[in-house]
Amino acid sequence: MTRTAFVAGATGYTGRAVVRLLTERDIDVVAHVRPDSSRLQEWKSHFTEIGARVDTTPWEKAQMRKTLQREEPDLLFYLIGTTRARDRKSNEDNSYEAIDYGLFKLLLDACEEAGAEPRVVYLSAIGVRSSARSAYYRVRWRAEEKLRDSGLAYLIARPAMITGPNRDEIRVLERAGGMLADVASGGLRLIGASRLADRYRSRTNVELATALVEHALEPESAQVVLEGEDLG
Repeated sequence: MTRTAFVAGATGYTGRAVVRLLTERDIDVVAHVRPDSSRLQEWKSHFTEIGARVDTTPWEKAQMRKTLQREEPDLLFYLIGTTRARDRKSNEDNSYEAIDYGLFKLLLDACEEAGAEPRVVYLSAIGVRSSARSAYYRVRWRAEEKLRDSGLAYLIARPAMITGPNRDEIRVLERAGGMLADVASGGLRLIGASRLADRYRSRTNVELATALVEHALEPESAQVVLEGEDLG
Protein backbone atom coordinates (compact mmCIF):
# COMPACT_ATOMS: atom_id res chain seq x y z
CA MET A 1 0.00 0.00 0.00
CA THR A 2 1.35 3.41 -0.96
CA ARG A 3 2.13 5.56 2.06
CA THR A 4 4.36 8.38 0.81
CA ALA A 5 4.75 10.01 -2.60
CA PHE A 6 7.58 12.39 -3.49
CA VAL A 7 6.66 14.74 -6.34
CA ALA A 8 9.50 16.46 -8.19
CA GLY A 9 8.00 19.17 -10.35
CA ALA A 10 5.11 19.74 -7.95
CA THR A 11 4.65 23.37 -9.00
CA GLY A 12 4.31 22.57 -12.70
CA TYR A 13 1.10 22.39 -14.68
CA THR A 14 0.76 18.62 -14.27
CA GLY A 15 2.56 18.42 -10.93
CA ARG A 16 0.14 20.55 -8.97
CA ALA A 17 -2.78 18.41 -10.18
CA VAL A 18 -0.90 15.22 -9.22
CA VAL A 19 -0.27 16.57 -5.70
CA ARG A 20 -3.93 17.43 -5.21
CA LEU A 21 -5.18 14.05 -6.46
CA LEU A 22 -2.75 12.16 -4.23
CA THR A 23 -3.74 14.10 -1.13
CA GLU A 24 -7.39 13.41 -1.92
CA ARG A 25 -6.51 9.72 -1.68
CA ASP A 26 -5.08 10.28 1.81
CA ILE A 27 -1.51 9.68 0.69
CA ASP A 28 1.30 11.50 2.47
CA VAL A 29 2.60 13.78 -0.29
CA VAL A 30 5.97 15.50 -0.27
CA ALA A 31 5.78 18.33 -2.80
CA HIS A 32 9.26 19.38 -3.87
CA VAL A 33 9.76 23.08 -4.57
CA ARG A 34 13.06 24.64 -5.59
CA PRO A 35 14.51 26.57 -2.63
CA ASP A 36 15.22 29.53 -4.93
CA SER A 37 11.70 29.69 -6.34
CA SER A 38 10.40 33.25 -6.55
CA ARG A 39 6.99 31.91 -5.44
CA LEU A 40 8.25 29.73 -2.60
CA GLN A 41 5.99 31.15 0.11
CA GLU A 42 2.99 31.05 -2.20
CA TRP A 43 3.60 27.38 -3.00
CA LYS A 44 4.19 26.51 0.64
CA SER A 45 0.83 28.03 1.55
CA HIS A 46 -0.95 26.33 -1.34
CA PHE A 47 0.40 22.84 -0.76
CA THR A 48 0.00 23.04 3.01
CA GLU A 49 -3.61 24.10 2.55
CA ILE A 50 -4.44 21.02 0.45
CA GLY A 51 -2.69 18.66 2.86
CA ALA A 52 0.75 18.13 1.35
CA ARG A 53 4.15 18.63 2.95
CA VAL A 54 6.66 20.90 1.21
CA ASP A 55 10.30 19.94 0.69
CA THR A 56 12.92 22.42 -0.53
CA THR A 57 15.96 20.19 -0.84
CA PRO A 58 18.47 21.73 -3.28
CA TRP A 59 19.24 19.81 -6.45
CA GLU A 60 22.46 18.39 -5.04
CA LYS A 61 22.90 14.63 -4.86
CA ALA A 62 24.13 14.28 -1.28
CA GLN A 63 21.31 16.42 0.09
CA MET A 64 18.69 14.71 -2.06
CA ARG A 65 19.99 11.34 -0.85
CA LYS A 66 19.42 12.40 2.76
CA THR A 67 15.89 13.54 1.94
CA LEU A 68 15.04 10.24 0.26
CA GLN A 69 16.52 8.30 3.18
CA ARG A 70 14.35 10.30 5.56
CA GLU A 71 11.12 10.17 3.57
CA GLU A 72 11.35 6.61 2.21
CA PRO A 73 8.81 7.29 -0.57
CA ASP A 74 6.86 4.44 -2.14
CA LEU A 75 6.17 6.59 -5.22
CA LEU A 76 8.44 9.11 -6.90
CA PHE A 77 7.04 11.34 -9.63
CA TYR A 78 9.39 13.18 -11.98
CA LEU A 79 7.27 15.79 -13.76
CA ILE A 80 9.98 18.28 -14.70
CA GLY A 81 10.91 19.35 -18.19
CA THR A 82 12.05 22.36 -20.12
CA THR A 83 10.52 23.53 -23.39
CA ARG A 84 12.05 23.76 -26.83
CA ALA A 85 11.58 27.54 -26.90
CA ARG A 86 13.21 27.95 -23.51
CA ASP A 87 16.11 25.70 -24.48
CA ARG A 88 16.93 27.80 -27.55
CA LYS A 89 17.54 30.88 -25.43
CA SER A 90 18.93 29.22 -22.32
CA ASN A 91 22.40 28.89 -20.91
CA GLU A 92 24.09 25.56 -20.29
CA ASP A 93 22.44 25.11 -16.89
CA ASN A 94 18.91 25.47 -18.26
CA SER A 95 18.77 23.03 -21.16
CA TYR A 96 17.37 19.68 -22.15
CA GLU A 97 20.59 18.03 -21.04
CA ALA A 98 20.69 19.69 -17.62
CA ILE A 99 16.99 19.45 -16.78
CA ASP A 100 15.35 16.65 -18.74
CA TYR A 101 18.29 14.30 -18.19
CA GLY A 102 20.68 15.76 -15.63
CA LEU A 103 18.25 16.35 -12.77
CA PHE A 104 16.50 13.04 -13.38
CA LYS A 105 19.82 11.17 -13.31
CA LEU A 106 20.70 12.98 -10.08
CA LEU A 107 17.43 11.85 -8.51
CA LEU A 108 17.86 8.22 -9.58
CA ASP A 109 21.47 8.18 -8.39
CA ALA A 110 20.33 9.64 -5.05
CA CYS A 111 17.74 6.85 -4.79
CA GLU A 112 20.42 4.23 -5.34
CA GLU A 113 22.76 5.74 -2.76
CA ALA A 114 19.91 6.10 -0.26
CA GLY A 115 18.81 2.50 -0.74
CA ALA A 116 15.38 3.82 -1.71
CA GLU A 117 13.25 1.69 -4.04
CA PRO A 118 10.19 3.74 -5.00
CA ARG A 119 8.06 3.12 -8.05
CA VAL A 120 9.10 5.92 -10.39
CA VAL A 121 6.63 7.75 -12.62
CA TYR A 122 8.45 9.60 -15.40
CA LEU A 123 6.59 12.06 -17.59
CA SER A 124 8.04 11.71 -21.08
CA ALA A 125 6.48 12.72 -24.40
CA ILE A 126 4.97 11.23 -27.52
CA GLY A 127 7.53 10.55 -30.24
CA VAL A 128 10.44 9.82 -27.89
CA ARG A 129 12.92 7.39 -29.44
CA SER A 130 16.68 6.97 -29.79
CA SER A 131 16.69 7.94 -33.46
CA ALA A 132 14.59 11.09 -33.11
CA ARG A 133 15.85 14.10 -35.06
CA SER A 134 15.05 16.51 -32.22
CA ALA A 135 17.42 16.79 -29.26
CA TYR A 136 14.32 17.22 -27.08
CA TYR A 137 13.20 13.66 -27.82
CA ARG A 138 16.68 12.10 -27.84
CA VAL A 139 17.46 13.44 -24.37
CA ARG A 140 14.15 12.15 -23.01
CA TRP A 141 14.93 8.75 -24.55
CA ARG A 142 18.19 8.70 -22.60
CA ALA A 143 16.27 9.52 -19.43
CA GLU A 144 13.88 6.65 -20.14
CA GLU A 145 16.84 4.32 -20.68
CA LYS A 146 18.41 5.45 -17.41
CA LEU A 147 15.18 4.56 -15.63
CA ARG A 148 14.83 1.19 -17.38
CA ASP A 149 18.40 0.32 -16.34
CA SER A 150 17.91 1.43 -12.73
CA GLY A 151 16.25 -1.76 -11.54
CA LEU A 152 13.39 0.27 -10.04
CA ALA A 153 9.73 -0.32 -10.81
CA TYR A 154 8.61 2.33 -13.25
CA LEU A 155 5.84 3.90 -15.28
CA ILE A 156 6.79 5.97 -18.31
CA ALA A 157 4.01 8.15 -19.72
CA ARG A 158 4.17 9.55 -23.26
CA PRO A 159 1.24 11.92 -23.72
CA ALA A 160 0.75 14.20 -26.70
CA MET A 161 0.20 17.90 -26.05
CA ILE A 162 -0.71 18.97 -22.50
CA THR A 163 -2.68 22.19 -22.59
CA GLY A 164 -5.62 24.01 -21.07
CA PRO A 165 -6.98 27.40 -20.07
CA ASN A 166 -5.55 27.37 -16.55
CA ARG A 167 -1.81 27.60 -17.22
CA ASP A 168 0.14 30.31 -15.41
CA GLU A 169 1.49 31.64 -18.69
CA ILE A 170 -0.34 32.10 -21.97
CA ARG A 171 0.89 29.74 -24.68
CA VAL A 172 -0.97 30.74 -27.83
CA LEU A 173 0.88 28.42 -30.20
CA GLU A 174 0.49 25.52 -27.79
CA ARG A 175 -3.26 26.06 -27.49
CA ALA A 176 -3.56 26.34 -31.27
CA GLY A 177 -1.50 23.18 -31.73
CA GLY A 178 -3.70 21.36 -29.24
CA MET A 179 -6.84 22.38 -31.10
CA LEU A 180 -5.40 21.24 -34.43
CA ALA A 181 -4.38 17.91 -32.90
CA ASP A 182 -7.89 17.45 -31.55
CA VAL A 183 -9.41 18.20 -34.95
CA ALA A 184 -7.12 15.60 -36.51
CA SER A 185 -8.01 13.13 -33.76
CA GLY A 186 -11.68 13.69 -34.47
CA GLY A 187 -11.08 12.84 -38.12
CA LEU A 188 -9.26 9.65 -37.16
CA ARG A 189 -12.15 8.66 -34.93
CA LEU A 190 -14.61 9.13 -37.80
CA ILE A 191 -12.74 6.55 -39.88
CA GLY A 192 -12.59 4.08 -37.01
CA ALA A 193 -9.04 4.73 -35.81
CA SER A 194 -10.05 5.35 -32.20
CA ARG A 195 -6.80 4.21 -30.57
CA LEU A 196 -4.74 6.39 -32.87
CA ALA A 197 -7.09 9.31 -32.17
CA ASP A 198 -6.65 8.84 -28.43
CA ARG A 199 -2.88 8.73 -28.85
CA TYR A 200 -2.63 12.16 -30.45
CA ARG A 201 -5.38 14.17 -28.81
CA SER A 202 -4.43 16.88 -26.31
CA ARG A 203 -5.07 16.51 -22.58
CA THR A 204 -5.52 18.91 -19.71
CA ASN A 205 -3.33 18.70 -16.65
CA VAL A 206 -6.17 17.15 -14.64
CA GLU A 207 -6.83 14.47 -17.27
CA LEU A 208 -3.17 13.53 -17.41
CA ALA A 209 -2.66 13.69 -13.64
CA THR A 210 -5.69 11.45 -13.06
CA ALA A 211 -4.28 8.81 -15.39
CA LEU A 212 -0.80 9.01 -13.85
CA VAL A 213 -2.10 8.67 -10.30
CA GLU A 214 -4.50 5.83 -11.09
CA HIS A 215 -1.82 3.83 -12.89
CA ALA A 216 0.79 4.58 -10.24
CA LEU A 217 -1.47 3.25 -7.48
CA GLU A 218 -2.26 0.05 -9.36
CA PRO A 219 -0.04 -2.66 -7.81
CA GLU A 220 0.38 -4.57 -11.08
CA SER A 221 1.25 -1.50 -13.13
CA ALA A 222 5.03 -1.55 -13.28
CA GLN A 223 7.71 -1.72 -15.99
CA VAL A 224 5.12 -0.15 -18.26
CA VAL A 225 5.25 2.49 -20.98
CA LEU A 226 1.92 4.30 -21.33
CA GLU A 227 1.21 5.83 -24.72
CA GLY A 228 -1.47 8.45 -25.25
CA GLU A 229 -4.24 5.92 -25.77
CA ASP A 230 -3.42 4.36 -22.37
CA LEU A 231 -3.88 7.69 -20.59
CA GLY A 232 -7.61 8.12 -21.20
